[in-house]
Amino acid sequence: MAGGRPEAQDHPPENGFTTLEHPVPRLLPHIDGSVLPSLGGFGKHQKQLVVLTWIPALFIGFSQFSDYFLLAQPNGTCVQPLLNQSNWTSASLPVTAATTALHLTDNGTGDGYGDGSALLCACKEWRLELQTGLSQNVVTKWNLVCDSAWKVHIAKFSLLVGSIFGYLVMGVMADWFGRHPVLILSVLFMLVFGLSVAFSVNVTMFSTLRFFEGFCLAGLALSLYVLRIELCLPGWRFSMTMVASFLMVGGQLLMPGVAALCRNWPNRDDWQVLQIVIISPFVLMLPYVWIFPESLRWLLATQHYRRSKVMMLRIARKNQVDMTTEPSGVLAELEQELHKKPQRTCIVKMMSTRNLWKNIVVLCVNSLTGYGIHHCFARSMMDPEAQPTALCHADYYTMAGIAVATCLAVCPAVGLMGRRGGLLTFMIITALASLLQLGLLNLIGKYSLRHDTVLRDTLNRKFSVAFSIIGMFSSHAVSTLSIFFCAEITPTVIRGGGLGLVLASAGFGMLTAPIMELHNQKGYFLHHVIFACCTLLCIICLLLLPEPRGHPLPESLVDGETFTRQTLLHPGEQHLLLAKADGDYSRVHDTPLHLSATGGATVAVATALAAVPASYALATGGEIIGNRAIANGV
Repeated sequence: MAGGRPEAQDHPPENGFTTLEHPVPRLLPHIDGSVLPSLGGFGKHQKQLVVLTWIPALFIGFSQFSDYFLLAQPNGTCVQPLLNQSNWTSASLPVTAATTALHLTDNGTGDGYGDGSALLCACKEWRLELQTGLSQNVVTKWNLVCDSAWKVHIAKFSLLVGSIFGYLVMGVMADWFGRHPVLILSVLFMLVFGLSVAFSVNVTMFSTLRFFEGFCLAGLALSLYVLRIELCLPGWRFSMTMVASFLMVGGQLLMPGVAALCRNWPNRDDWQVLQIVIISPFVLMLPYVWIFPESLRWLLATQHYRRSKVMMLRIARKNQVDMTTEPSGVLAELEQELHKKPQRTCIVKMMSTRNLWKNIVVLCVNSLTGYGIHHCFARSMMDPEAQPTALCHADYYTMAGIAVATCLAVCPAVGLMGRRGGLLTFMIITALASLLQLGLLNLIGKYSLRHDTVLRDTLNRKFSVAFSIIGMFSSHAVSTLSIFFCAEITPTVIRGGGLGLVLASAGFGMLTAPIMELHNQKGYFLHHVIFACCTLLCIICLLLLPEPRGHPLPESLVDGETFTRQTLLHPGEQHLLLAKADGDYSRVHDTPLHLSATGGATVAVATALAAVPASYALATGGEIIGNRAIANGV
């Protein structure tokens, strides 16, 4: 097939040299086509392991959305003002998160917002009230308002920055040492750092421990994602991944209820109880040390053949397959390869490829754009006149509902249009929603309804909310599909590193939200314009990606390099088109000018064909031609 890897082609060495002929096609490199079917396919054992990767997804959802409650901004009232003003009372001095942010942007001086904002933060004692399900959190514990409000944004940065570093480092470690060691180390240190966060004595300790918690959370999420993909056959990969996505969204939906259960806990602050509650379930993953094996696909791709043999016999026994009568000869071939030493590959080798690194870069930009513009739509959807604490009520559930709707819509869309078609469709919707929100709303106010300001503002608000909901829906789908797309087209030997790059790019996109909050949304319009332009660039680049639906996962760098997009015309149609083109020039006489042009074209074609490597001819489905060329019969 033009768009996939040849099934009968062997895996050439990782140095890029290929062998044109093989006496006997090897079976071990074709894991989806030969190895797994001989072990029972997607049998009972693989399904049990996939279920074990689903369970932690709910707990990961709790941890990823805990910032909305641990660091929620309270409503406050000044109990004891710093200056003795006769007209100051506790009822007339409310301070909200918006006021805190405004004061923060001017370094605590209040310049530019009037004397009222400056006097508002001149208070010795505050009465802070939360409306997020908790009666006390990190902000109220250490009075992180006014001059100390910047520490809240640092605490938000810490979890995301830790996740970014975790995706990059743990992805490389998963390729070098295996998926199972990374999973177990992430679970152990997640428990250590996550529980330590609950016993922080100040905000500095809290932020530092949250960085390491995000680091371990990233390793846990990445290793589970890779293991789930590598356990499945092509027909099961997407559905098994979407179930995990639903569970993570379920964690987002259940998080307010969990926070409400932790309210007014005796002898302990509410936020400490909440942190312990969302981290403690990871104790259930400690038995994974014994019950969850290493990825067979990674063992075979890195030539750990002795461990692979033990693993294959175990899987066959679990699936009740008799390997003694196994006709394909996979075990016999494995016996002949036991003398080979393991060969590991680092993500840096991706730069030596011709097509693979471009595909990963395109998906990194897609993931960054999807998560970055998602914050722009979420910011536009919120009512600017409402209190920011409403985010943890109506707006929070709206975003969670949009995430559920996205997961429901992605499944049939990918089933009908494929991975690339679905990703392209949702990216086009995102670009349209962004451009219409930026341009149409200004046209309504400029060319119509100039005299009816009330109706104009009402229409602008309604259109803005509508486009924001559509944009959040499509951008969430873009991010989800970009990550899954990368997991499918990246070879097994560097899948952890490649997926880590895309997930880290998604982390950078999510990091734009606290950055904009730190600057009090200054430059928000330019921020939205930049990401809108990125969506247009992504639409063009997505056309260059291959379609991985129904194809086996690439195992080596050569497999990933030859995994190219399908041509628009079938080979037979291309030959007919070329034959027709040759017939159109049959009446041209052999004039001296024509002869010289023909001779120059012949030399140019021969030179070009001599420069084409054999591997590229195989990758594009063409034929290897020697240093001879025939043009117009010459």
